[in-house]
Amino acid sequence: MSRQFDKQVKQIKKEEHKLLNRKENPILKASIEPVADKIQSYIPEKLKTALEGAFHKGFWLVFEKGNIYIEKTYNKDKIQLEYDLNNYALGKSAERKYRKRLDRYSNHSQMINSSISVIEGGVLGAFGIGLPDIPLFLSLVMKSVYEIALSYGYHYETEEEKAYILLLICTAMTKQERQKQFHQKLEALGDSMDCKINTEINLEELIKTTAGILSESLLTAKFIQGIPVVGAVGGFVNYNIIRKISKFAGVMYKKRFYMRKQGS
Repeated sequence: MSRQFDKQVKQIKKEEHKLLNRKENPILKASIEPVADKIQSYIPEKLKTALEGAFHKGFWLVFEKGNIYIEKTYNKDKIQLEYDLNNYALGKSAERKYRKRLDRYSNHSQMINSSISVIEGGVLGAFGIGLPDIPLFLSLVMKSVYEIALSYGYHYETEEEKAYILLLICTAMTKQERQKQFHQKLEALGDSMDCKINTEINLEELIKTTAGILSESLLTAKFIQGIPVVGAVGGFVNYNIIRKISKFAGVMYKKRFYMRKQGS
């Protein structure tokens, strides 16, 4: 059975490598980047600071009080029970049907939360609401990651797991050398936690970094989203970001699960 788990880890690592080395469409890049740069030149510094501040505050709200409210949007006990049953089944047999069952809730979460983000961003954008929807958008991001984590048997309440989620978001939303650096930190932290090795965490610093990266990613989109009617485009931007983060989260938590199985 360990050979099956080895095979799974190899497949997951291939998918991870593909996500981390995705090539941009050169034509799309050449047509969009100049427009984005022009829009950014018109964005006031005050708005940049406000957007980063909104994300920074949003993360602290989620980590300190938000989990209670986010957990009302899904059945935590059901996800945990489903994981326990799937994990037990995989302990007895590594058949494909059991592996597919393990992935079922993670895939469902990715699809549902990405779809909700289109409606949320589009509706608020059509009314010219940009910054006020940040807490709602961030809640959707965290809801998706939380559901995926639970579906592979990981809990998100600890300081280390919060840091892991922040590094996961940073890795998913950056490119090239910067992405490699975040990915190395993400892997190191995941390995330390799964090997029960204590790690020093500076959560405030990580929140600040993640807030900056998300604000950079959304800056142009949120500026457009603040304009009535034109702002409806923000829903598709929200979709792409949540889809990117949740897809990467699915791969990383799945890899941790199978590597843990591999070593047991």
